[in-house]
Amino acid sequence: MSLKAQRIAWKENLLEQLTSLGEEGRFATNYLRAHKTHVGFWKARKNVGAFWTLLRSIQFNSLYYSHETKIDNIDMLTLLIHEVKHLQQGMILALSVYGELEAWQLQFRLYHQLTAKPMHPAIAEILSLPLEYDRAILRRARDLMQAYAGKGYRADLLPLFPLGKEIKYWLRLKN
Repeated sequence: MSLKAQRIAWKENLLEQLTSLGEEGRFATNYLRAHKTHVGFWKARKNVGAFWTLLRSIQFNSLYYSHETKIDNIDMLTLLIHEVKHLQQGMILALSVYGELEAWQLQFRLYHQLTAKPMHPAIAEILSLPLEYDRAILRRARDLMQAYAGKGYRADLLPLFPLGKEIKYWLRLKN
């Protein structure tokens, strides 16, 4: 079997596993298929598990994942759902703390439903936060993300709100 055929088979197996995770997994699988999204591996900072690209692909951090990773790895599958959420959100929303909070809550709520493992205190608090356009909540979410993932997880570089809302917020302050 050629390398290309192996990778196609790997992705199909991945999507089958993703579908088995319930509604969120089926939604993510349908999105990936409908948009013919490339899923691959690329080395990134150690504080990043995966990321989406401007070319609308998803890359798992090759420091942690590869084609050799067990296809039923819940960490990898829920992380994939997180990244699909960002693609669905669109670039402007995804590049905000609000967008990150939405994706983190989706990922970790599902992860803990599937594993019943004890939650890290930062994750438990992230899951308890309301998803709203409230600067104090989003600042807290950003701090919790970095408490969990480390300071190398650069959520501090993102605007709290999607860029349009962020600009309107700052313009209102000056008037």
